[in-house]
Amino acid sequence: MAERETAPARLPLTRMRDRPSFLAANRGRRYAAPGFVLLVHDRRDGDPAIRVGFTVTRKIGNAVVRNRVKRRLRELARAALPKGGQPGADHVLIGRAGGIERDFAAMRGELEKALARTVRTAPPNQSR
Repeated sequence: MAERETAPARLPLTRMRDRPSFLAANRGRRYAAPGFVLLVHDRRDGDPAIRVGFTVTRKIGNAVVRNRVKRRLRELARAALPKGGQPGADHVLIGRAGGIERDFAAMRGELEKALARTVRTAPPNQSR
């Protein structure tokens, strides 16, 4: 009987909930897509956990619309961040008005592109 191949271990996603973490993430790298804005901030604290936070302003719509946008963003993050996110960094997804009507597959592709452009795979050279 052949042994099963095991998938590489994925880092768990941890939710961000405190305001100072969101403010710190705002100083990080950003990528704007039609349905969301991605902020990535390296915490530099030695913890390899990938933290993720979601925010949608009241300008987008009432509570029902905002919650629908957040559910879509959570599902996108659940699928893409474990394999494409930066370990030891905070990732914040900010919902935009186009995020509710946008095709989910298109948003998934945009998030993968955003992660490829904002995530650093190797630490910066600090030999100076």
